[in-house]
Amino acid sequence: MANLFERMKNTVMSDLHEALDKKEKKNPIAVLNQYLRQCEQEVEKVRKLVKRQYLLKEEFRKEYEQASKLAEKRKYQAEVASSANEDELYEFARQEQTYYEERVERIAESKINASKELQELERKYEEMKHKLKDMYIKRMELMGRENIARAHNKMNSVLESSSSYNDQTFSKFNEIETYLDQLEYGVNSSYYRNTIDAKIAKLEKEMKKEETAALS
Repeated sequence: MANLFERMKNTVMSDLHEALDKKEKKNPIAVLNQYLRQCEQEVEKVRKLVKRQYLLKEEFRKEYEQASKLAEKRKYQAEVASSANEDELYEFARQEQTYYEERVERIAESKINASKELQELERKYEEMKHKLKDMYIKRMELMGRENIARAHNKMNSVLESSSSYNDQTFSKFNEIETYLDQLEYGVNSSYYRNTIDAKIAKLEKEMKKEETAALS
Protein backbone atom coordinates (compact mmCIF):
# COMPACT_ATOMS: atom_id res chain seq x y z
CA MET A 1 0.00 0.00 0.00
CA ALA A 2 2.90 2.34 0.80
CA ASN A 3 4.41 1.69 -2.63
CA LEU A 4 1.07 2.48 -4.22
CA PHE A 5 0.82 5.83 -2.46
CA GLU A 6 4.42 6.64 -3.33
CA ARG A 7 3.79 5.92 -7.01
CA MET A 8 0.59 7.98 -7.00
CA LYS A 9 2.42 10.79 -5.28
CA ASN A 10 5.22 10.78 -7.84
CA THR A 11 2.82 10.54 -10.76
CA VAL A 12 -0.02 12.85 -9.79
CA MET A 13 0.95 15.00 -6.83
CA SER A 14 4.06 16.43 -8.48
CA ASP A 15 4.16 20.16 -9.15
CA LEU A 16 2.33 21.00 -12.37
CA HIS A 17 4.57 23.94 -13.16
CA GLU A 18 7.64 21.73 -12.99
CA ALA A 19 6.02 19.11 -15.22
CA LEU A 20 5.21 21.67 -17.93
CA ASP A 21 8.24 23.92 -17.56
CA LYS A 22 10.06 22.89 -20.76
CA LYS A 23 7.15 22.04 -23.05
CA GLU A 24 4.65 24.70 -22.08
CA LYS A 25 6.13 27.34 -24.36
CA LYS A 26 5.66 25.29 -27.54
CA ASN A 27 2.13 23.97 -27.07
CA PRO A 28 0.96 24.40 -23.47
CA ILE A 29 -2.66 23.35 -23.98
CA ALA A 30 -1.79 20.11 -25.81
CA VAL A 31 0.80 19.20 -23.17
CA LEU A 32 -1.59 19.99 -20.36
CA ASN A 33 -4.39 17.96 -21.98
CA GLN A 34 -2.10 14.96 -22.25
CA TYR A 35 -1.00 15.34 -18.63
CA LEU A 36 -4.61 15.72 -17.51
CA ARG A 37 -5.60 12.51 -19.30
CA GLN A 38 -2.85 10.64 -17.48
CA CYS A 39 -3.93 12.10 -14.16
CA GLU A 40 -7.57 11.26 -14.84
CA GLN A 41 -6.54 7.66 -15.46
CA GLU A 42 -4.63 7.54 -12.17
CA VAL A 43 -7.54 9.10 -10.29
CA GLU A 44 -9.88 6.52 -11.80
CA LYS A 45 -7.55 3.73 -10.66
CA VAL A 46 -7.58 5.08 -7.12
CA ARG A 47 -11.37 5.41 -7.22
CA LYS A 48 -11.62 1.73 -8.05
CA LEU A 49 -9.20 0.88 -5.23
CA VAL A 50 -11.30 2.92 -2.80
CA LYS A 51 -14.41 1.09 -3.92
CA ARG A 52 -12.67 -2.28 -3.57
CA GLN A 53 -11.38 -1.36 -0.12
CA TYR A 54 -14.86 -0.33 0.95
CA LEU A 55 -16.27 -3.67 -0.21
CA LEU A 56 -13.45 -5.45 1.60
CA LYS A 57 -14.26 -3.56 4.78
CA GLU A 58 -17.90 -4.64 4.46
CA GLU A 59 -16.81 -8.26 3.99
CA PHE A 60 -14.70 -8.07 7.14
CA ARG A 61 -17.70 -6.66 9.00
CA LYS A 62 -19.92 -9.48 7.83
CA GLU A 63 -17.33 -12.11 8.70
CA TYR A 64 -16.83 -10.53 12.11
CA GLU A 65 -20.53 -10.59 12.89
CA GLN A 66 -20.87 -14.17 11.66
CA ALA A 67 -17.86 -15.39 13.66
CA SER A 68 -19.12 -13.56 16.78
CA LYS A 69 -22.53 -15.20 16.47
CA LEU A 70 -21.00 -18.65 15.99
CA ALA A 71 -18.67 -18.12 18.97
CA GLU A 72 -21.67 -17.20 21.16
CA LYS A 73 -23.63 -20.15 19.78
CA ARG A 74 -20.82 -22.64 20.52
CA LYS A 75 -20.39 -21.16 23.99
CA TYR A 76 -24.06 -21.70 24.73
CA GLN A 77 -23.90 -25.22 23.29
CA ALA A 78 -20.85 -26.02 25.44
CA GLU A 79 -22.76 -24.90 28.54
CA VAL A 80 -25.72 -27.08 27.57
CA ALA A 81 -23.43 -30.07 26.94
CA SER A 82 -21.64 -29.51 30.27
CA SER A 83 -24.95 -29.37 32.13
CA ALA A 84 -25.96 -32.66 30.44
CA ASN A 85 -22.60 -34.25 31.28
CA GLU A 86 -21.93 -34.81 27.60
CA ASP A 87 -18.15 -34.51 27.84
CA GLU A 88 -17.34 -35.34 24.22
CA LEU A 89 -19.95 -32.93 22.91
CA TYR A 90 -18.78 -30.36 25.43
CA GLU A 91 -15.16 -30.63 24.24
CA PHE A 92 -16.19 -30.26 20.61
CA ALA A 93 -18.31 -27.20 21.39
CA ARG A 94 -15.48 -25.68 23.43
CA GLN A 95 -12.98 -26.22 20.61
CA GLU A 96 -15.37 -24.62 18.16
CA GLN A 97 -15.95 -21.72 20.54
CA THR A 98 -12.21 -21.17 20.90
CA TYR A 99 -11.71 -21.34 17.14
CA TYR A 100 -14.44 -18.77 16.45
CA GLU A 101 -13.24 -16.48 19.25
CA GLU A 102 -9.74 -16.51 17.74
CA ARG A 103 -11.26 -15.80 14.35
CA VAL A 104 -13.19 -12.89 15.83
CA GLU A 105 -9.98 -11.40 17.21
CA ARG A 106 -8.12 -11.85 13.94
CA ILE A 107 -10.98 -10.40 11.88
CA ALA A 108 -11.37 -7.51 14.33
CA GLU A 109 -7.74 -6.56 13.80
CA SER A 110 -8.06 -6.93 10.03
CA LYS A 111 -11.26 -4.88 10.10
CA ILE A 112 -9.51 -2.07 11.97
CA ASN A 113 -6.60 -2.11 9.49
CA ALA A 114 -9.00 -2.14 6.55
CA SER A 115 -10.84 0.88 8.00
CA LYS A 116 -7.58 2.78 8.48
CA GLU A 117 -6.43 1.95 4.97
CA LEU A 118 -9.81 2.99 3.60
CA GLN A 119 -9.56 6.34 5.37
CA GLU A 120 -6.07 6.83 3.97
CA LEU A 121 -7.22 5.90 0.48
CA GLU A 122 -10.18 8.26 0.71
CA ARG A 123 -7.93 11.07 1.90
CA LYS A 124 -5.48 10.52 -0.93
CA TYR A 125 -8.34 10.22 -3.38
CA GLU A 126 -9.76 13.57 -2.28
CA GLU A 127 -6.31 15.16 -2.57
CA MET A 128 -5.96 13.80 -6.09
CA LYS A 129 -9.39 15.11 -7.07
CA HIS A 130 -8.50 18.54 -5.72
CA LYS A 131 -5.21 18.46 -7.59
CA LEU A 132 -7.01 17.42 -10.77
CA LYS A 133 -9.50 20.27 -10.29
CA ASP A 134 -6.60 22.69 -9.85
CA MET A 135 -5.16 21.46 -13.12
CA TYR A 136 -8.50 22.00 -14.87
CA ILE A 137 -8.43 25.57 -13.62
CA LYS A 138 -4.80 25.87 -14.70
CA ARG A 139 -5.82 24.72 -18.18
CA MET A 140 -8.54 27.39 -18.30
CA GLU A 141 -6.00 30.01 -17.26
CA LEU A 142 -3.55 28.85 -19.92
CA MET A 143 -6.28 28.80 -22.55
CA GLY A 144 -7.15 32.37 -21.61
CA ARG A 145 -3.51 33.40 -21.80
CA GLU A 146 -3.09 31.64 -25.13
CA ASN A 147 -6.22 33.27 -26.51
CA ILE A 148 -5.09 36.73 -25.44
CA ALA A 149 -1.61 36.10 -26.84
CA ARG A 150 -3.02 34.99 -30.19
CA ALA A 151 -5.39 37.96 -30.30
CA HIS A 152 -2.58 40.41 -29.54
CA ASN A 153 -0.37 38.72 -32.11
CA LYS A 154 -3.06 39.07 -34.78
CA MET A 155 -3.76 42.69 -33.87
CA ASN A 156 -0.07 43.57 -33.78
CA SER A 157 0.52 41.98 -37.18
CA VAL A 158 -2.34 44.01 -38.64
CA LEU A 159 -1.20 47.23 -36.98
CA GLU A 160 2.41 46.70 -37.99
CA SER A 161 1.51 45.91 -41.58
CA SER A 162 -0.83 48.90 -41.82
CA SER A 163 1.80 51.23 -40.40
CA SER A 164 4.44 50.06 -42.84
CA TYR A 165 2.59 50.17 -46.15
CA ASN A 166 5.09 50.71 -48.97
CA ASP A 167 4.72 53.04 -51.94
CA GLN A 168 3.44 50.23 -54.09
CA THR A 169 0.59 49.59 -51.71
CA PHE A 170 -0.36 53.24 -51.59
CA SER A 171 -0.01 53.51 -55.34
CA LYS A 172 -2.77 50.94 -55.70
CA PHE A 173 -5.05 53.14 -53.66
CA ASN A 174 -3.96 56.16 -55.67
CA GLU A 175 -4.68 54.36 -58.94
CA ILE A 176 -8.16 53.45 -57.75
CA GLU A 177 -8.77 56.99 -56.54
CA THR A 178 -7.54 58.45 -59.87
CA TYR A 179 -9.76 56.07 -61.79
CA LEU A 180 -12.78 57.07 -59.75
CA ASP A 181 -11.95 60.76 -60.22
CA GLN A 182 -11.71 60.28 -63.97
CA LEU A 183 -14.93 58.34 -64.05
CA GLU A 184 -16.67 61.02 -62.02
CA TYR A 185 -15.23 63.77 -64.25
CA GLY A 186 -16.37 61.92 -67.35
CA VAL A 187 -19.88 61.59 -66.01
CA ASN A 188 -20.03 65.26 -65.01
CA SER A 189 -18.55 66.42 -68.31
CA SER A 190 -21.04 64.39 -70.26
CA TYR A 191 -23.85 65.88 -68.17
CA TYR A 192 -22.69 69.46 -68.64
CA ARG A 193 -22.01 68.84 -72.35
CA ASN A 194 -25.50 67.57 -72.92
CA THR A 195 -26.93 70.39 -70.85
CA ILE A 196 -25.07 73.11 -72.83
CA ASP A 197 -26.08 71.61 -76.15
CA ALA A 198 -29.70 71.58 -75.10
CA LYS A 199 -29.58 75.18 -73.87
CA ILE A 200 -27.89 76.44 -77.07
CA ALA A 201 -30.42 74.59 -79.22
CA LYS A 202 -33.23 76.17 -77.23
CA LEU A 203 -31.73 79.65 -77.60
CA GLU A 204 -31.32 79.21 -81.33
CA LYS A 205 -34.94 78.10 -81.64
CA GLU A 206 -36.17 81.11 -79.67
CA MET A 207 -34.03 83.49 -81.70
CA LYS A 208 -35.45 82.12 -84.96
CA LYS A 209 -38.97 82.61 -83.62
CA GLU A 210 -38.18 86.24 -82.76
CA GLU A 211 -36.70 86.87 -86.20
CA THR A 212 -39.71 85.36 -87.91
CA ALA A 213 -42.05 87.47 -85.79
CA ALA A 214 -40.10 90.64 -86.59
CA LEU A 215 -40.28 90.09 -90.34
CA SER A 216 -43.94 89.45 -90.29
